[in-house]
Amino acid sequence: MAGAAEEIRVGERVVRVSSPDKPYFPERGLTKLDVVRYFLAVGDGILRALRDRPTMLERWPRGVFEGAKIATRQDNRGDAFYQKRLPAGAPDWVRTAHITFPSGRTADEVAPSELAVVIWAANLGTLRFHPWPVSAADVERPDQLRIDLDPMPGVEFAQVVPVAHEVRAFLDELGLTGYPKTTGGRGLHIYLSIEPRWSFGDCRRAVLALGREMQRRLPDLVTTTWWREQRDRPVFVDYNQMSRDHTMASAYSIRPTPRALVSAPLAWAELDDARPEDFDVVSMPARFAERGDPHAGLDEGRHSLEPLLELADREGLEAPPER
Repeated sequence: MAGAAEEIRVGERVVRVSSPDKPYFPERGLTKLDVVRYFLAVGDGILRALRDRPTMLERWPRGVFEGAKIATRQDNRGDAFYQKRLPAGAPDWVRTAHITFPSGRTADEVAPSELAVVIWAANLGTLRFHPWPVSAADVERPDQLRIDLDPMPGVEFAQVVPVAHEVRAFLDELGLTGYPKTTGGRGLHIYLSIEPRWSFGDCRRAVLALGREMQRRLPDLVTTTWWREQRDRPVFVDYNQMSRDHTMASAYSIRPTPRALVSAPLAWAELDDARPEDFDVVSMPARFAERGDPHAGLDEGRHSLEPLLELADREGLEAPPER
């Protein structure tokens, strides 16, 4: 039987957590309340990742169990679902951002402005938060460039690490600073803070140019070939993640797998020794308390996208088509 609801004070708010004893990761013995406490423990970090950004919620209200699946456009029968619009009954202190999808349809999407919004969403079963790379103040011009190093099936995390190091070296050559994080799986993400001056198409073109440079430098490791069946290298630089309405799971989001692994921000010096399985709902709070957030400096200085766009111009790269 689920326990009685609990009320938790988060800043100036009181957030009600219903069924706190509901199993969310039964193989780890973790409940909904454990998930809420995890987000509270890494609160400064996850709010930094989400603050004032339109954010899609990935909701698993029944928890993660064997056979659980998420609903898709092709099959809306699922145990979990993506919430792109403000849920009905949301408190009046949950702010939104008005965004436009590639289809031309619009929506008011949650844009967390305080930690209480994260905890409110966790009570709804949200495990992964998918923020757009824009702020609510300007939803048309990204202020983050996100580089997705996506391993092919069977490729281990250790094979992605050298690619990340080469990305860092190249960014350093251009005077740009990137911040890495695990995905909770075998891949890596690298984030850059950029001036909000360019379109989504420009940003995709910039990441494609970077990917092509990695392909030249690491020809045995990297591909930018879009069609999966044609990729013949271990790591795909997924430039399409900078498309409008394409999002990545935020730092500190929980991967909906039995082990409850999380997306962990890293310092570059940690990368060689890091393993995705080292970072989960149980271990991350102590790490955060000891080390803080390795991405704390991400938004301190914004870079120009011009060095990457100049490279794209030299290569004759057009903006990739929307997929």
